[in-house]
Amino acid sequence: MSPDDCLDLPHAAPVAPPTVAVTVRERAARMLSAAGEPSRLALLELLDGRELCVSDLVALTGDPMPTISQRLRLLKTEGLLRSRRDGKHVFYTLADAHVRELLTNILRHAAEPLG
Repeated sequence: MSPDDCLDLPHAAPVAPPTVAVTVRERAARMLSAAGEPSRLALLELLDGRELCVSDLVALTGDPMPTISQRLRLLKTEGLLRSRRDGKHVFYTLADAHVRELLTNILRHAAEPLG
């Protein structure tokens, strides 16, 4: 049986083309890629529900400031974080409730057993 044979079976639903615009899908892929590295994912977790500055994140992670700054820049560029300046400090937090839900759901899903 070839994959095409399944389309002729009574249980097969009509196959609809994707409904999301290519540009939206590409942006979503970039966002997932940005969040898809463990150290960047850890930053997102740390910023869930609170604002922290770079020096706070350096203290919490033990990673050097340039490394943290680079990770934050990528996450912000892809729309996962927002920032605000207060004097010499820049504070970061999750961009919005969508990012919080995505983070919560992916971590919950990853904690489930495979299979």
